[in-house]
Formats: sequence, structure tokens, C-alpha cells
Amino acid sequence: MKFLWDSAIGLLVVTGGLLGMTLPFGKLATAAAVPAMIWAFVISFGAGGVLLLALLLRGEPIRLTPHKLRYFFVTAAISYAIPNLLMFSAIPHLGAGYTGIMFTLSPVITLVFSILLGVRSPNLLGVTGIAVGFVGAVMVALTRGEAGQAADYFWVAIGLLIPVSLAAGNIYRTVDWPKGTGPIELAVGSHLASATLLLVGILTLLGWQAFAPLVGVPLVIVGQIASASAMFAFFFRLQAVGGPVYLSQIGYVAAAVGLFAGTILLGEHYQLLTWLGAAIITAGVFITTKAQSQTGAPVPVRIEPASSRS
Repeated sequence: MKFLWDSAIGLLVVTGGLLGMTLPFGKLATAAAVPAMIWAFVISFGAGGVLLLALLLRGEPIRLTPHKLRYFFVTAAISYAIPNLLMFSAIPHLGAGYTGIMFTLSPVITLVFSILLGVRSPNLLGVTGIAVGFVGAVMVALTRGEAGQAADYFWVAIGLLIPVSLAAGNIYRTVDWPKGTGPIELAVGSHLASATLLLVGILTLLGWQAFAPLVGVPLVIVGQIASASAMFAFFFRLQAVGGPVYLSQIGYVAAAVGLFAGTILLGEHYQLLTWLGAAIITAGVFITTKAQSQTGAPVPVRIEPASSRS
């Protein structure tokens, strides 16, 4: 377990795989008439609650500061609430597998933001890997969803907004990481902040009755909360070990998981061009992983022992 906690590639595979499971869970929930905002709340409240309990059992209460509160709520909005709302709104129109492939555009956008803000200057091999992944993503995007069910361009555009929000979150979390704060504490605070924002939106726009469809999907809720809790524990650790550009590649892994889960478990069907694009995306992952091993992880983030946190 300690090896996994310190391995960028191990964290990437585990985090991306768990993220990918959100897609089939989300499709099952929306198919049961659960509103997108409600399901996004379930993820944030469930994951935040489980991780908070784990933190308290370890004797590590959250110590709030103005900086942490700002970090929690900004991260909650651009990394969780907004992308999840977009994702669960798009899934019924694009399919779980296709929506997941939108995650693959996140590394390209993260790289652009990273260069513009001076967070990181990737080497030529890293740029090549991301470019290869982008070509595959473009091939997939041209198919516009499941075979024989081309979606409206509006929903394709909604799907394309997902990686933009994720990329902004990737950069922000690195740039504004509170000094001396561990990954679990950040995951707890950010998700509970996201749940708070979403609950306000639910009560304002939908009302309490919007929670009623959850009664019909208890097992889906349990599975989603379990996978989300594990995913976000690894997510912030990957942020610290790999940096924002490397972290953004979880979208490649999540897309592959979502595509196969949608096809095998949910009966979705995709064109040959979609599968070819997915294969090219996979090649991009291997290239950028190789580049990461050559350059190390030049990330301006330091994780201090619990005893030194303030």
C-alpha cells in the first residue's frame, strides 16, 4: 500500500479507474429519474462524509483557516459541482462511454493553462504524448455519441465544457494548495463544501421532493459512494505526487473504463472510429507516463507530517 501511495503511475491507474466507475453509476441513476444535481450531491456528501469519518477515527480533525475555506469552496465549484452537473446532464444524451471520453481533453487544456501560468514546462516527449491523446479524442468527438444515435451539437458542447472545468481545477488545486495540509483533509473539506453548494441549489431550484427517486437505487448509491470515497482519497495524493498535468491523465483511464463499462454492462454501442480513437488515446497515456518518469514531478506542493500541521 505504501508503494502505491508513492507511485505516480499506480495512483494514476487506481484513481482513473475509480473515476471511470462514476459514469455507469451515473447512467443507472439518471435512468431511474434521479436529477443530475441530486446525484452530484450524493457523490460529494457521501464521499466527504465517509472520508471525514476516517479522518476523525485517525484522530486528525480538520483545522479551518480562511485560506482552507477559500480552497475548499473554489475547488468544490470548479472541480466537483460544475463538472458533475455537466457530466450527469450529458450522459442520458451522449452515453456513459462517450461522456467519459470527454475527460481525455483535460490534459491538453491543463497543459495550456499550466504553460500560460508558469506552473510547469513539459518536455517534448510529454507534449507528444498529450498531442497523440488529443488526436484520439478528436476522432471520438466526431462520432457524437452512440452508434446510430448521434446527439445534438448542444450536448456535445456541454460535454466539451467538462474538461475545461476539470483543467481549471487541476491548476488551481496545485497553485493554491494550503501549506502543511494533507490530501485526505483537502478531499473532505472540498467535498463537503461541494455538497453545501449543491444542496443550496437543490432547495432553491428543485425542492426536497427531488430526492424521492433515490429510494429506487439504494445499491447504486452504495456503490457510487464507496468508489467515490476511495477515488478522492487517492486523487489528492496523485495531485501532490504527479502534479496537475500528470493528474489530468486520469481522464484517459476513466474514459477507457467508462467506454468498456458502457459497452459490456449497459449495452451501449459505438462506431469503429470511437474504438480507434480510444486506442490512440491509450498510446498517448504510455508516452506521457514515460515523459513523467524522465522529468520527475516538479510540483510546488509540500506535504508535511500531521504533527507539523497548523
